[in-house]
Amino acid sequence: MSNKDTNNTIKRATGLLIIEVRDSNPNGDPDRESDPRQRPDGKGEISPVSFKRKLRDLVEDKDGEVWKTLGKELSADQFAILESRGRDREAVRRELNGDGKAFKDKYWDGRVFGNTFLEEGASTTIKTGVVQFGLGLSLAPIEIRRLTNTNKAGVEEGKDRGMAPMGYRIVHHGVYCMPFFVNPNVAHKSGCTKRDIDLLLKLIPLAYPHTRSFVRPMVEVRHAWYIEHNSSLGSCSDFAMIDALTPNKRTEPSKPSEQWQEYDVPPGLPQSLQNRIASIRDLMSET
Repeated sequence: MSNKDTNNTIKRATGLLIIEVRDSNPNGDPDRESDPRQRPDGKGEISPVSFKRKLRDLVEDKDGEVWKTLGKELSADQFAILESRGRDREAVRRELNGDGKAFKDKYWDGRVFGNTFLEEGASTTIKTGVVQFGLGLSLAPIEIRRLTNTNKAGVEEGKDRGMAPMGYRIVHHGVYCMPFFVNPNVAHKSGCTKRDIDLLLKLIPLAYPHTRSFVRPMVEVRHAWYIEHNSSLGSCSDFAMIDALTPNKRTEPSKPSEQWQEYDVPPGLPQSLQNRIASIRDLMSET
């Protein structure tokens, strides 16, 4: 294999995002009036769909600073977003006809994450992607605080001001871990290339600071570990590496945290695991 071929090869990889939340709602639950997502044991959740939506939005906004900076050498026509509002489903089905080349050449998120379109009678329909994000889970239970929003201008007839009782629902503090995985085995099916993965890795550190909102002003990826295996089949246990990089709350792990300093955060992998991988990077140190 030539050096050029090697440089364009997608390698098997394991990733872990360490996300800190301060007085923000990282992912509202529509089944609980947009309360921050929370398990019965009190731990908070961030859905994979929520995080991928932020990556998609940054690529879809071709007039935004993120795309104008990262997409300078990329063709906008090849980096459309499939999961967008107002998409023409019939047009997408036509693009999936045959070998699906028109689809693969057009949609960045289709190549990277796959798609949920079920094309009748088409055996080449892409159903899964090269990259899969797992559930983000807080290391300790979270404390949810609820406040009433007020509006100086009334929105209801006969009232001189507006109120939204318990309309502001936030996590006081939390540290979440979200794993993700790069599986080159399905790249030939979705049309994903190393260029697509390189863009993803550049987007991850920008996902929260460039998509801030009223209820999500302070959410940040503190570490974004990206580990490439020695082999395309995998050279080390994903779970072993994730466990080794997961922070530990030093005291009272069953109670919500107040600040980042309450956690012991591993600086990297132990040597026993380091010897079994090709490389490890913290994407946050590359921004």
